[in-house]
Amino acid sequence: MEAFNAPISIPFAYTFTATTSSSSSNHRNASTSRLTSSWMDTRIWSKLPLRLVDRVIAFLPPPAFFRARSVCKRWYALLFSNSFLELYIQVSPRRHWFLFFKHKTLNNSHIYTNSCSRPAVNNGQSRTISEGFLFDPYETAWYRISFGLIPNGLSPAASSGGLICWVSDEAGTKSLILCNPLVGSFSQLPPTLRPRLFPSIGLTVGLSSIDVAVAGDDLISPYAVKNLSTESFHIDANGFYSLWGTTSALPRLCSLESGQMIFAANKFYCMNYNPFSVLAYDITANNWIKIQAPMRRFLRSPSLVESRGKLIMVAAVEKSKLNVPKSLRLWSLQPCGATWVEIERMPQQLYVQFSDLEGGRGFNCVGHGEFIAIMIRGSDKSLLFDICRKMWQWIPPCPYVMSSSGDDDGELHGFAYEPKLAVPVTALLHQLTLPFQSFSG
Repeated sequence: MEAFNAPISIPFAYTFTATTSSSSSNHRNASTSRLTSSWMDTRIWSKLPLRLVDRVIAFLPPPAFFRARSVCKRWYALLFSNSFLELYIQVSPRRHWFLFFKHKTLNNSHIYTNSCSRPAVNNGQSRTISEGFLFDPYETAWYRISFGLIPNGLSPAASSGGLICWVSDEAGTKSLILCNPLVGSFSQLPPTLRPRLFPSIGLTVGLSSIDVAVAGDDLISPYAVKNLSTESFHIDANGFYSLWGTTSALPRLCSLESGQMIFAANKFYCMNYNPFSVLAYDITANNWIKIQAPMRRFLRSPSLVESRGKLIMVAAVEKSKLNVPKSLRLWSLQPCGATWVEIERMPQQLYVQFSDLEGGRGFNCVGHGEFIAIMIRGSDKSLLFDICRKMWQWIPPCPYVMSSSGDDDGELHGFAYEPKLAVPVTALLHQLTLPFQSFSG
C-alpha cells in the first residue's frame, strides 16, 4: 500500500507512512486493473455530480483519503470544507482500528522516558516528537504517525471517539490534552484539582458530550501516594459543564494499577489487584462499586477490554493443583453488572505456542469493535482475535518500532482508535473561558 499523502500544509504537520503484506497489495492491484479495463470509462465517471463524488470520497478509509488529496486542488481542500466534513460525519463508516505507542519505562526520578520518539530542531530549539503506530485489522496494515504538535512531557493515556487524551508526566496537578491525530488539532483541558503521580485515566467522547475521569495515585505527601479519590470532567452541548468540580472517594483499600480505564455500558472500569476484582465507576451517579472477578484465585495477567458495547475480561487461567488445562479465556460481564459468563477459550494448541512465546512475562490486551489484540510483554509478538468470526491470527510485527528506537524491544501498548477527520464535539471545549495555564511547544 502506498503511503498517506505526506505534504499537508501547516498546521497539519503530521506525516503518515504505511506498510502491508505484498500478497494483499498484489491482489488489490490486480483487482484494480480488472475493474479499470472493464467498466471504469472516464466518459461516464467524469460527469458524475460533485455531490456524489464527495459522498464516495467520504467513504474512503483515511490512507486512501489522504492519497486522494493529491489529485486536485478541490480534493485537497475537502479537509477544510465544512460542507464536506458534515457529509463525512453523516456517512463515513466506523472503523475499529488500534493506535499503539512504544512502551515507556520509568527512570529513577519516576518520570516516564519515551523510547518511541525522534529529536527535532525548530528555530534552533531541540524537542522530541512522539510517534504512534496505527494498525488496521481489516487490511492487516501498519501506519506510522508523528505527533509533532504535542508538547514534550506528556504521554498518551486514553482514547475515544477519534480523540487521544495526553496527560502530563510530572507529579502534581495533571494537565490533559485531547488530540485528533489525523488532522493535528488539539484542545487543552483545565488542570486537575488534586496533585497525583500516575493516575488512571478514563475518556468517553459522545456525539454531544465529553467525559473524563482521573482516579487514584493521590500525591498525599512528597514520599507517598494512595488511591483515595476521583475527579471527573464533563461538558455537553446543552451548556452544562463540570470542571473537575465533582470528586468521589475510591473504595477502601483498593489497589488499582495506574493506567487507562475502559468505558462500557455507561460506566468506567479498571482492574483492582490483591486479590483480583473489578472497580466500576458510574460517572453520572458519582460512585464506585467493586465487582468480583471470575476465577480470581487462578488468574494471570487479567485485562479489561470493551468490545461491541460490552465489558470483557481476558486472562490466563492456571490451576496447578487441579486437573484443568492451562488456558487463555474471555468472560463477558452480564447486564446485571455482577456476574460473568465465559464466551471464548483460546484453542489449546495455539495456547501452547502462545505460552512458549510469552514465557511467563505476561501480556496486555486492547479491544475495539469485533477485535481484541493481545500483546506479549517485552516482545513484538501479538495476537488478534475476531469475536464475530471466532478466528485467531498472529499480527505481523510493526516494521517501524525497531527502526525508530534502535533496539530489539518491540513492546507496544495500545488504545482502541476510531480514525475521524472531524470530531465536532471538541468545539465545546473552545467555549471554556476560565483562565488556566496553557502549554508551550
